Amino acid sequence: MPHERTDKTIHQHPLAYLLGLEGVALMRAFAGEYDRAFTEARIAEVRDLLDRADELGPGVDVPPLPVADGYDGWAATYDGEDNGCFPMRDNVLAPMLEVLTPGRVLDAACGTGAVTQQLVDRGHDVVGVDFSDAMLSRARKAVPGARFLRGDLTDLPLPSGDVDHVVCSLALTHLSDLEPFLAEAARVMRPGGHLLVLDTRGHFVGSPRYPLVKQSPDGRTGHITGRSHGLGDYLRAALPHGFVVRACHETYLGDLVVKPDDEAAPLTPGPPNIWELHPWVPDATNAAKAGQSAVVAWDFELRPDV
Repeated sequence: MPHERTDKTIHQHPLAYLLGLEGVALMRAFAGEYDRAFTEARIAEVRDLLDRADELGPGVDVPPLPVADGYDGWAATYDGEDNGCFPMRDNVLAPMLEVLTPGRVLDAACGTGAVTQQLVDRGHDVVGVDFSDAMLSRARKAVPGARFLRGDLTDLPLPSGDVDHVVCSLALTHLSDLEPFLAEAARVMRPGGHLLVLDTRGHFVGSPRYPLVKQSPDGRTGHITGRSHGLGDYLRAALPHGFVVRACHETYLGDLVVKPDDEAAPLTPGPPNIWELHPWVPDATNAAKAGQSAVVAWDFELRPDV
C-alpha cells in the first residue's frame, strides 16, 4: 500500500499539545467567538501550564511503525475500545447502506468485520479485504457468512467487474494519495454500483497529518501514518474514474468534548494520550474542538456509461 513515507521520528510533548489547544481557543476568541473573560482565562491558564510543566512530563520521541504492524497489534483490543469514531461510523453509514441494492459487495479494509456483518445482515454476498492478518483472523471468526482475503487497497485481489458495490470505512486516512484506490474501486465494480466511503478528519488543527501511536505484536511502539484529506481530494480522485457524487455527509463534534465530570488525572507514561490531556484544560479543549469535522462520508455512483 503506497502510504505516505514517514520514516522519521516525531516528537510529541504533552505541554505542546495543551498549549496548542489554548492557541486555537484564543484564535477563536480573537475572531469573536468568545469574550474578554474567556480570553483572559486562557492566558492565565497558559501561565499556569508553564508553571506546572514538570507535572506533565517530558516530550517523547516516537519512531515510525508500519501501518500493518500497528493494526496487527491493535486487533486484539480494537472492537472493545471506547472509540468515538465507531458510533459516528454506524450512525452515518447505516442509512447509506440501505440504498445499496442486494448484490455482491466488497468491504475494503474490512478490519475485524463490523461493517461486513452489517452488509451480511442486509442480505449481501460479501468479500472482505484487509492487509492485517490479525484483523482478518478476527473477522473470519466474527462473520463466518462472508469470505475474506488478504490484500491491498491499491491492488485489490479481485477480478475486474467482480462486485456490485464497494464500501470502505475508516481506512483512507492511511493513504497519502487517494487516486490509486479510487481507480481500483472503479475497476472491480460493475457500472451503476455505489462506492460508500467513510473517513476520519483528524485531530490536529492546522496540520493535515494524523499520526496514531500504536504497538506492534512484538511490543514495538510507534506512530502509523495518517492524514486528513481535503474534500476536494476525494473529488479529484473519484471523478476521473467515472464516479459521480450522490451524497456527502459530515459529522461534527459537539460543544462538550470534555464533559463536566471528566477530571484530570496523572498521565500514562510514554507518548501523550490526547484524551488523557483534554481534561487538563477543559474549557480550551471544548472551545478548540467545538464544531470540528470528525468524519466525512461519500456516496459515489459509478456511471453506467463508463
